[in-house]
Amino acid sequence: MERQTHTIDASGRVLGRLAVEIAALLRGKSKSDFVSYKDMGDFVIVKNADKVKFTGKKIEQKKYYHYSGYLGGLKEVPLKRLFAARPTEVLKKAVYGMLPKNTLRVQQIKRLKFE
Repeated sequence: MERQTHTIDASGRVLGRLAVEIAALLRGKSKSDFVSYKDMGDFVIVKNADKVKFTGKKIEQKKYYHYSGYLGGLKEVPLKRLFAARPTEVLKKAVYGMLPKNTLRVQQIKRLKFE
């Protein structure tokens, strides 16, 4: 199995639609010998991740949550602040949520790179 490298320009693209395209490439869904239990995807390099678009009021209203494990430890970070600090992290989280929730997900997300 030979992995290809796909380069995607994210400038002016909508976040969710771009994430769907990247997730399909990471899984290898376009290949003729695709099977869901094998890691057959390609490498994806994303350029201009800081120029991605958001539709509606997501930039103001969307929040990302994580739990520290302690009482009262539910943390929330608004999309606006996370995108200003690390725009690649926003795209990575969107793609990560679209990959299958099994052991292949960790292997597949490692093939996503940013320039």
